[in-house]
Amino acid sequence: MSDALWSWSAQRLAAAVRSGALSAREAAESSLQRVQAVNPALNAIVDLLADEALAAADAADAARRRGDTLGPLHGVPVTVKVNVDVKGRATTNGVIAFKDNIAAEDSPVVANLRKAGAVIIGRTNTPAFSVRWFTENDLHGRTLNPWSREHTPGGSSGGASSAVAAGMGAIAHGNDLAGSVRYPAYCTGVAGLRPSFGRVPAYLPSAKEERPISMAMMSVQGPLARHVADLRLALQAMSVGDARDPWWVPAPLTGPALPRRVALSVNCQGVPADPAVVAAVRQAGAWLADAGYVVEEVEPPSLAEAQELWMLIANDEARQFMWPAVEQLGDEGVRRSFGWMLDGSPVLDHAAHLRAFAKRATLLRRWQLFMENFPLVLCPVSGEPPFPWGWDVQERATMDRVMRAQESQFAVPVLGLPAVSVPTGLAGALPIGVQLIGPRFREDLVLDAAEVIEARCPPITPIDPR
Repeated sequence: MSDALWSWSAQRLAAAVRSGALSAREAAESSLQRVQAVNPALNAIVDLLADEALAAADAADAARRRGDTLGPLHGVPVTVKVNVDVKGRATTNGVIAFKDNIAAEDSPVVANLRKAGAVIIGRTNTPAFSVRWFTENDLHGRTLNPWSREHTPGGSSGGASSAVAAGMGAIAHGNDLAGSVRYPAYCTGVAGLRPSFGRVPAYLPSAKEERPISMAMMSVQGPLARHVADLRLALQAMSVGDARDPWWVPAPLTGPALPRRVALSVNCQGVPADPAVVAAVRQAGAWLADAGYVVEEVEPPSLAEAQELWMLIANDEARQFMWPAVEQLGDEGVRRSFGWMLDGSPVLDHAAHLRAFAKRATLLRRWQLFMENFPLVLCPVSGEPPFPWGWDVQERATMDRVMRAQESQFAVPVLGLPAVSVPTGLAGALPIGVQLIGPRFREDLVLDAAEVIEARCPPITPIDPR
C-alpha cells in the first residue's frame, strides 16, 4: 500500500494540516480520489459530498492561515452515516420512503465533527431502518466488504466500516444499539468504539417524535477508524456537550488508575465460540499479559441474561413503535430479519415491562461489583467469523445462529458500558478481532488495552477491494 494521503491516520493528517505541511484541500482531494477509485466496487458511500467537502477544506485552510484556534480533527476527511441528520441532505436510513427527508439542521454528533474541523466527504450506507447486521436496502443497494464480496461488512454501520477499511476517510461515524459499530469494525478489520451511554450527545432533529426509552438509553454514537489512537481523537471531538440531548453527561475523558486486571471469556451462550474466535481472544489475552495486565479466565456476570433483557425491553418497544413502519415501508430483507427477531420475544404487559427495566439495575449492579476486581472484560465481538451474506434472511435456523453469535453485543448496550472492537489479524482470508468492555465512562481504559493489542498486531487496513 502506498503512502498516499488517503492512507494516513487522522492523527497524522491533523498534525500535518495544523503545521501547514499539508493543506486540508490536499487531504480532501486525496480522499475523494480514493472514493472515486474504490467506492464503485463497494458502494459504501451513497451520498457523496465532493463539492461541500472541498469548500469545507478551503475554509479549514483559511482558518489556519488566520491563526484561528483549530479543533482536534482540523482538515481530517470523515464520513457520516445516512441515519443521522446532516443539514440540507436526506436522512434516508436506507428507506425509499425517506429519500426526500431533507434535514433542516445537523445532529449533535455532526455538529461536533464540524466544530472539531473535520471535513465530511460523504454519507455511508446502512440497512433499512438500521436494524440488520448486513448492509443492504432497496434504496441504496448492497455495501460489500473489501475483504470478501461473499461476506457481510457488518451492520448497521456497514457502509462506515467498508469506507474506512478501504481508505475513503480516516474516521467513520457510526451508531450502536446492538453492535452496529463493534460488529462492522470486526468484519472489516478496523477498530470501533461504542462509548458509554451519555458520553456523546445524540438527537435527530428530523424525527417526528422522541425515540422510545429503550432506544434512547441503549443507542449511542461512536467512531470507526484504522488506528486506535484515531478513536481517541474522534471521541474527543464527538463528545462535546449539546443542550439538545438531556442524557448527555459531562464526564472527563480520563480517570484514575485502576487495577490492570482482565477477565477473559471465550464463551458464547455457555459454550466456546468458533475456534478462530477462541484463538483470537486467547492471543489477545496473552498480549495483554505480556504487557503487564493480570489476565484470568473467569466468566463475567451473565451475558445471556443481559441479551435476554435487551430482547425483552427493546423488542417489546420496537413491536409497538417501530414495527408498523418497518412492515409498511421496509424492504423484504428487513421485514424478514426484524420479524424473526420480534417473533423470538414475548409481548409484555405494562407491569412486565417495568420489571424488565428494574432488572437492568440488578444486572448493572452485578457488573459494577465485578469490575471492582476486573475493570476490563476481554471476550468475543461475535461467536463466529464474519457471516456469509444473507444468514439473517436465508432461513430461521441461520437467523437463530446469528442471534446466538451476537450475545456479547447485546449485553453492552443494556448496561450502558463502553466497549471497543479491535482486530487481531486474519482467520484465513477474513479479519478477526476481540472486544474489550470497561466501566462506565472509562473509554480510556478500553482504548489503552486496545492499543496494547494493536501494537502486537499493527493495522491490517487500508486495503483494496478483493
